[in-house]
Amino acid sequence: MLDIPLLLVIIVIVALVFDFTNGAHDCANAIATVVSTKVLSPRVAVTMAAVLNLVGALLGSEVAHTLGKGIVNTEVVMGSQILVLAALVGAIAWNLITWYYGFPSSSSHALIGGLIGAAVTHAGYSSLNGVSIFKKVILPLILSPLAGFFVSYVIMFLLLFLFCRANRRTVNRNIKHLRILSAAFMATSHGLNDAQKTMGVIALALFLFHRIDTIYIPFWVKLSCALAMAVGTAVGGWKIIKTMGHRIFKLEMVHGLAAETSAALVITGASLVGAPISTTHTITACIFGVGSTKRLSAVRWELAANLAVAWVVTIPAAAVIAGLSYLLLHVFGAAG
Repeated sequence: MLDIPLLLVIIVIVALVFDFTNGAHDCANAIATVVSTKVLSPRVAVTMAAVLNLVGALLGSEVAHTLGKGIVNTEVVMGSQILVLAALVGAIAWNLITWYYGFPSSSSHALIGGLIGAAVTHAGYSSLNGVSIFKKVILPLILSPLAGFFVSYVIMFLLLFLFCRANRRTVNRNIKHLRILSAAFMATSHGLNDAQKTMGVIALALFLFHRIDTIYIPFWVKLSCALAMAVGTAVGGWKIIKTMGHRIFKLEMVHGLAAETSAALVITGASLVGAPISTTHTITACIFGVGSTKRLSAVRWELAANLAVAWVVTIPAAAVIAGLSYLLLHVFGAAG
């Protein structure tokens, strides 16, 4: 019989719960535009997104390695077995808060904030890998929305140029199948980036419990995280779908094509270099980008300001909750 510590079992279960909430929270990233433009019904869109999130999650591990060893200095936090659990509690709590209010905040940055908060509470700022955080978190936090906005603006401008003399109804009919492909691309890229983050966290926990000698991603970790995210996606985040698909900008067929394609390109590129970017930030910026090609006033910039506040607050908020969770776990006598 395997001698597996109960605390490790709890951490893995909580990590998979986080992955489930990530799938439900970020489901809108992949299907909001395809639902709002009525290319697919919500049920069909959610099913497609769930399956392709599963596929995407199995395609790589670069982002997982960044989360596993690029946020905290493993040699400094080696004595803390509750660090990962506290980080997950902080991330899940923030996910649930933003899900309840329908804000498309970043599950990715909630998890990163949780790791930062728990690590700092355990061993101070020396526990953080500052250079990696700057390169892999801070820069992508700034650059990925900017890239999404720019790429989507350019793609949308090119599409408008190509279809400038075409009948609107004919264009919508002809690009319907392309819209399904772009949504599929977006769902796959979401799984490729987001599910890997939980894989990295579980790998870190296995390392802290001396179950693996170096941080790598066992196949069972890949498969379980992929399935958890797929199930979460199948549940769906309908409040956020409404925000993404209707409140930012009234999307038409061609806008959805440009936004999803642009976001998927940016997310896939980031995944290949191991950057755990926010799929929420990216697709939202892309929607703003395509909306701006029509006219600046067509986009509800007051909503952009509210969303920006949620983005900025996510890492410190999740860090604070994780830090408090770490302290509470000590109060209740957990090992650490």
